[in-house]
Amino acid sequence: MEIERKQAELIDHFVKHAATLEAPQLASLIAEATSHPSLFAFSEILSVPNLSKLQGTQYSTSFDLLRLFAYGTWSDYKSNAGCLPALLPDQARKLKQLTVLTLAETDKVLPYDQLMQELDVSNVRELEDFLINECMYSGIVRGKLDQLRRCFEVQFAAGRDPRPEQLSNMIQTLTSWLGSSDSLLHSIQEKIKWADMMSEANKKHRKEVEDRVEDVKKSIKKLHNLSRPTWTYGAVKRSSLSLE
Repeated sequence: MEIERKQAELIDHFVKHAATLEAPQLASLIAEATSHPSLFAFSEILSVPNLSKLQGTQYSTSFDLLRLFAYGTWSDYKSNAGCLPALLPDQARKLKQLTVLTLAETDKVLPYDQLMQELDVSNVRELEDFLINECMYSGIVRGKLDQLRRCFEVQFAAGRDPRPEQLSNMIQTLTSWLGSSDSLLHSIQEKIKWADMMSEANKKHRKEVEDRVEDVKKSIKKLHNLSRPTWTYGAVKRSSLSLE
C-alpha cells in the first residue's frame, strides 16, 4: 500500500540522517520526525546507536520525546510535560493521532467520552472533526462515527511500534502460532499423501475393471463366432439340386 511504502521511505531517511549527526542536529531531526504528517513509527529511529550522544546533554529530553512518540500517548505527555520539550502544534496533533491508534489496539468500539478525555477535546463536534480530518483522511484508521450511541466503531487501525514489554508476549504468540502451523502443515501433508494413495488405488482398480470388461467382450465375441452356422459352397449346391 502507498501508506506503508511512504512510511518505509521516511523511516529510512531519518535513520540514515540520525546515524551521522551530532547532538544539536539530532534534536532538530527528532523534532522534524515527530512533526512529519506521514510518519507514525519511531522505534527504528530510536534504536539508532548514534542517538546515545544525546544522553547527558541539554538535548537529552529530545531522546525522551522520541521514546514517547514511539510508545506513549497524549496522557503520558501531560503526566510528564515538565520533563519534556514543549510540543509544536504538529507534534501535538501527531501524538493525539497515535493515542487513537493505541486505544484501537484493544477496543474496536471507542466511546466518545473516553476519546474526549484521552485527547483533551471538549465537545463532540471537535472530536468528530479530529477523527475524520486527522485520522480517517490520513489513512491511519477506518471506521464509523455513531452519533446515536456516541462512539467510534473501528474497522481498521494502523499498528504502532510494539512496546518493549509487549515483545515477550508477541514472541510467545508467534511461537505458538508457528507450532500450530507446523502441526497443520503435517496434517495437510498426510491428507495429501492419503489422497495420492487413494487416487493411485482408484486408477489401478479402474484399469483392472477395464481389463475385465475387455476380456468379457473378447469372450462374448468368440462365443458368438462359434455359435454362427457355417455354410460351404458345395453344401449349398447339393441342397439346390435335391430340391429340383
